[in-house]
Amino acid sequence: MMWSILLAQNGAAAAKEPISKADHLWATVNEFLATQGTQLAINVVLALVIFFVGKWIANLLGRFCNRLMKQAKVDETLSRFLSNIIYAVLMVMVILAALSELGINTTSLAAVLAAAGFAVGMALQGTLGNFASGVMLILFKPFKVGDFVDAGDTSGIVEEIQIFSTHLRTGDNIAIILPNSKITGGTIRNYSKKETRRIDLVFGCGYDDDLKAVKAFLEEVVHGDARVLSDPEPVVAVNELGDSSVNFVVRPWVKNADYWTTRWDLTEKIKLGFDERGFNIPYPTRDLHVYHEAAVGNE
Repeated sequence: MMWSILLAQNGAAAAKEPISKADHLWATVNEFLATQGTQLAINVVLALVIFFVGKWIANLLGRFCNRLMKQAKVDETLSRFLSNIIYAVLMVMVILAALSELGINTTSLAAVLAAAGFAVGMALQGTLGNFASGVMLILFKPFKVGDFVDAGDTSGIVEEIQIFSTHLRTGDNIAIILPNSKITGGTIRNYSKKETRRIDLVFGCGYDDDLKAVKAFLEEVVHGDARVLSDPEPVVAVNELGDSSVNFVVRPWVKNADYWTTRWDLTEKIKLGFDERGFNIPYPTRDLHVYHEAAVGNE
């Protein structure tokens, strides 16, 4: 009987303990609202004002920067990307200001964000390097879409320049995607940058051929092609006395678009002209001498 009474008393005390804790919590909340409720409400309102006004200003500044970059003829992809970055940075500042108005310590939060940004930057350093290289390519424009370039150990026609990579198309219609950091980290040869281009050809004739006649024929072929420019003046000259031939350099200037067709046509005309006029085109030869030794001794 005694044990039953004790158990009943303990159960009643355990039931009253949560009720007393809830009453204490409620009393604490009421006291906080009575003493600081007004200030909290003001801080919440100010934080909301800071957030919405700051968001509006960030959006306005982002669009303004985008418009300025378009007026400066910055690439559309780059201008949109940079505008988004500016908007994101401004929004982070607005959120930190709103949280600070609520009384939250933003110093530790900023440190966490900085550490997270550093970790992400280390993890994506290759990607960020490609992004920085893409910005440089778009700003400084060493080449444009449609140019034939030699970059990153690859040659091809530029089809698209993106923030992180550049798309090329080779002469046999193969698509190649190059990371931008590989392009800016090496030498870029842009064959389409200039309006004119020089063709460098070398032709050899035999030592027994009439040197003046060969030179006159080469000049006739070069000057007879309407695509060859008169300024700069084409060059036809003896360049080398080789082991088996006298080598001429033929260097006409043409428009960039006429480079390959003119090169091919001149090579064909000169070869056919050499054949018609009996000029020799020497090639390396080797004389083989066979010596037969007489048999020694009798069978």
